[in-house]
Amino acid sequence: MARTKTAFATLDSRSSRFVRIAGLLAAVAAAGGAAALYMEHEGHVVTGMNNQIVWGLPHVFAIFLIVAASGALNVASIASVFGRTVYKPLAPLSGLLAAALLAGGLAVLVLDLGRPDRLTVAMTHFNFRSIFAWNVLLYSGFFAIVGVYLWTMLDRRMNRWTSAAGTGAFVWRLVLTTGTGSIFGFLVARETYHSAVMAPLFIAMSLSFGTAAFTLVVSALYRIEGRPLGDAVLGRLARLQAIFVAAVLYFVVIQHLTVAYTARGGALEAYLLGGPYAPMFWFVQILAGTVAPLVLLLRPEFNRDRRNRLLAAGLVLLGGLAQVYVIVIGGQAWPLELFPGREVTSAAFDGTLGSYDPTPAEFLLGIGGVAVSLLIVAVACAALRFLPESLADAAVDPHHARADA
Repeated sequence: MARTKTAFATLDSRSSRFVRIAGLLAAVAAAGGAAALYMEHEGHVVTGMNNQIVWGLPHVFAIFLIVAASGALNVASIASVFGRTVYKPLAPLSGLLAAALLAGGLAVLVLDLGRPDRLTVAMTHFNFRSIFAWNVLLYSGFFAIVGVYLWTMLDRRMNRWTSAAGTGAFVWRLVLTTGTGSIFGFLVARETYHSAVMAPLFIAMSLSFGTAAFTLVVSALYRIEGRPLGDAVLGRLARLQAIFVAAVLYFVVIQHLTVAYTARGGALEAYLLGGPYAPMFWFVQILAGTVAPLVLLLRPEFNRDRRNRLLAAGLVLLGGLAQVYVIVIGGQAWPLELFPGREVTSAAFDGTLGSYDPTPAEFLLGIGGVAVSLLIVAVACAALRFLPESLADAAVDPHHARADA
C-alpha cells in the first residue's frame, strides 16, 4: 500500500498556549524540587513515613512513572518490530515519552532516597545479588538504547538500523519491567510481595499505563496547536488499551488466587481485599481504573466518542496510580513475620498493621516528577521535529474508513 511521506514539524514555542503550559509545568517541577529540599533539610519526620512504611508516596509516583515509561514505547515497538506502518509517524514521540517518563520517575526516586548525594556509590559499587543493583544497569541501559533508537528514526542516514534498534529496545524494556516487578517478587520477607506473578503483572501494567499516557500526551500536543488528529490512530490505541486493561485484570486475579491458595493466605487475603486499603483497591483500581475503561472502550455506544476514549485513558492512569499505591504502601503495612510459626511481641510494633498518612511535601515531590516528564516532552517537541504535521485519517491511513466499515 502506497503511503505519502510524513512531514514533521516542531511545536511553536512562542505561542501563548505553549508558554503558559510550559510555565505551569516548570512551576510544578520547581515546587517538587522545593519539597525535596524541605524534606532533606528537616528529615523524614516531616513525612508520613515511619519504621514500618519506609517507601512513601514519592516512591509510588516514581514506580508508576518507571513502569509507564516502558509501556510508552509500545507505539514505536509496534511500528518497528511488528511492522505496523500506521504507527510509524508516532514512533519518535513514543521513544521520547518513554525516556521522559523514566527521567521523571528516577528524579523522584533519587530525591526520595534520603541521601541523593550518595547516588555515585550506587552507580559505582554493585552487589549483583541485589535486584536493586541490576536495576541501576537496566535504567541506564534503557536511556542508552532508546537514545540510539531515536537516532535511527530521526537521522535518515541511520534509518536502515531502525528495525534492529527497535528490536533491542523492545527486548530491553521487557527485561527492565521484569526487573522492576522482581524488586517486589524477590522480597521474601514481605508476604504481600513475594510472588513470581509480580514480574508478568508489572509487564501488563506497563503496557496499560504507557498506552494510556501516550494517548493523552499525543492528544494534548495536537490540541495545543490545533493540528489535525483523526481516529485512525486513536481508535487503534483504544483497542490496544482495552486488551492491556484486561490483561492487568487477569494477572491481578491470578495474584489474589495465588495468595488465597497458600496454607496461611486466608488472613492475608482478607487484609488485601477487606482491610484499610480495600476501598482504594475496589473503588479506584477495579471500578474506576478497570471496569469503567473497559465499558467505555468496548461498548459501541461509548467507544465512538473521542472524549470517552480520552476519559478511559485518564481513568486507567488514575486506577494505575491506585494500584501501585496499594501494592507499595499496603504491602508494607502488613506486619513482617520474623519467626514463622511463632508469636512475636515487643515494643517495635511486631505483629501490628502499619499506618501511613502522606504529607503535602511528599505529594509535591511525586507530582513534580510527572511535571518533569511532561516538561521534557514539551521542550523536546519545541526544539526537534518529533511530531507529524498532520495525523488526519487520510494522512495516516487512507483506507481507515474502509477498514472500519
